[in-house]
Amino acid sequence: MDNIYRYSVQLLDGETLPLKLLSGRPILLVNIASKCSFASQLTALERLYQKYRNRGFEIIAFPCNQFGKNEPLEGEMLREFYRTQTKLSFVLGQKTLVNGPDAHPLFNYLKMNTRGIAQNRAIKWNFTKFLVNSEGVLVSRYAPRTKPESLHCAIEGLLENESRTLQFSKL
Repeated sequence: MDNIYRYSVQLLDGETLPLKLLSGRPILLVNIASKCSFASQLTALERLYQKYRNRGFEIIAFPCNQFGKNEPLEGEMLREFYRTQTKLSFVLGQKTLVNGPDAHPLFNYLKMNTRGIAQNRAIKWNFTKFLVNSEGVLVSRYAPRTKPESLHCAIEGLLENESRTLQFSKL
């Protein structure tokens, strides 16, 4: 089965996270930027994470400077902003390229398996969101304008499917 578990990502703290360690959990992957006009979504993403994290839901956000140079922060300033100023508690990846020849392989996979605005595969802006089910399979792509709070039904559906699968496997 084709899924995200073959990839690893570098985290903001320098550690490497093999995505297979998140097997069994729905995941929202999103490219973020501190100076983007959509940066208010960071608070909404944190609320979404707080609501569902105890049920196994994960968010991995990747700072990205490819769109409007909206992520000028580097190193410790980047960590300070996302951990202290915005108080984000979900997983933060290192600054990542999502388009072009040096794009992270995870984002190449996500783009190849979905289409965005005007059926284009390329990521067009910060805060493009990808929802992955508990088997690591990409199920949806959301435009930057899609507010995180509008994803509740999709996340609930994935969590309910996971719950039903666990109950069925115990029979």
